[in-house]
Amino acid sequence: MEAREKIVIIGGGFAGLQLAKSLNNKRKKVMVIDKVNHHMFQPLFYQVACGRIEPSNISFPFRKIFQRSRNIQFRLTEVQGIVPEQNKIITEEAEFTYDKLVIATGCKTNFFGNDKMESLTFGMKNTQEAIAIRNHILLTFEKLIIERKRSDDGNWNIVIVGSGPTGVELAGAFAEMKKDILPRDYPHMNFEDLKIILISSTEMPLAVMSEEAQEKSDQYLKELGVDFMKGEMVTDYDGDKVYMKSGKTIPSNNVIWAAGVTGNIIDGLNPEMIVRNRFKTDRFNRVLGYDNIFAIGDIAYMETPKYPTGHPQVANVAINQGTNLGKNILKKSEKDWKEYEYVDQGSMATIGKHRAVVDLPKFKFQGLLAWYFWMFLHLMLILSVRNKLAIFFNWMWSYINKDSSLRLIIIPNKKNDTEQ
Repeated sequence: MEAREKIVIIGGGFAGLQLAKSLNNKRKKVMVIDKVNHHMFQPLFYQVACGRIEPSNISFPFRKIFQRSRNIQFRLTEVQGIVPEQNKIITEEAEFTYDKLVIATGCKTNFFGNDKMESLTFGMKNTQEAIAIRNHILLTFEKLIIERKRSDDGNWNIVIVGSGPTGVELAGAFAEMKKDILPRDYPHMNFEDLKIILISSTEMPLAVMSEEAQEKSDQYLKELGVDFMKGEMVTDYDGDKVYMKSGKTIPSNNVIWAAGVTGNIIDGLNPEMIVRNRFKTDRFNRVLGYDNIFAIGDIAYMETPKYPTGHPQVANVAINQGTNLGKNILKKSEKDWKEYEYVDQGSMATIGKHRAVVDLPKFKFQGLLAWYFWMFLHLMLILSVRNKLAIFFNWMWSYINKDSSLRLIIIPNKKNDTEQ
């Protein structure tokens, strides 16, 4: 009997998971490697950060996902490098061989080389970072009520850098939290001094969306009381003040960085095949210069007639590339492989209750209908029925009561190094 081809997938995000599901219970040996043991639904991280849903509601253990699979294995470890000459990858604990290797490592927050900014601000690209934001913001108010510090020392300001969907959704959620939740939790504090500040290098929020979406999101931010600082570039942050290119400064101890992403590159491949921290691929997602190494999702840089500078780093691209590569791998001959091209299915963002913007290929709409559409689509994309129900219940409870009961401050205990 012919030996089954071994396919190793590094990364279990949207792209890697979709590829694995496409190969599930087929005549291939599949191994998924990730440094965390669960898949994360990133579009709802901002709701974890604001205490609206639990992290477990948008996190799905790989071993549970592949529980009934006959051909997919999972290994929890971090890949340190690739040795393409030996068809081998090196991890912290072991080495693994492959017949085909698929890199689906996604991306991380881009701090543009500013190490100080990286250490002092909060990114939001994984579950741990979302929980860290929630902990830090809630601890801020707990300290304020004890110390009674003045509002001009920066403890009150919540600053969000970047006005893409993540930044806009965070700003809207924190603005609603300021209005509806915090005054009830802290009845003796005056939250008029709490400022939600959104800093943008562009003139309008959601610059990648339509003019209608930009104008409406700008209106929604104003209605919610968010301070939108347009045309500003953040140059530095020292833990107390945000410094901007214009010379302006903002005092803040709570800065969230949502101003861009960069690929999670793995060492070992030809550096000439790296473009803007993404692996350059052909139309089949094969990394240029390699016969059996592929890259999909945010880490892949593919030039096509429609996208001559690469595809946008969004979930739809990742999912579709994973599906396309899976179908190609299952074909008997590479001559039958299908080239990939992204068909833009639209984009959307929500800016608080009853406020959302949706851009579809044929038409655009905003407001209440867009908000319901956003909720329905995101709910349908959640993997398990249990998690769908949990999120739906939390959303309905929050909708009716303008509240949630998930504002837990959970910080791991630090073990004493002297303990045996």
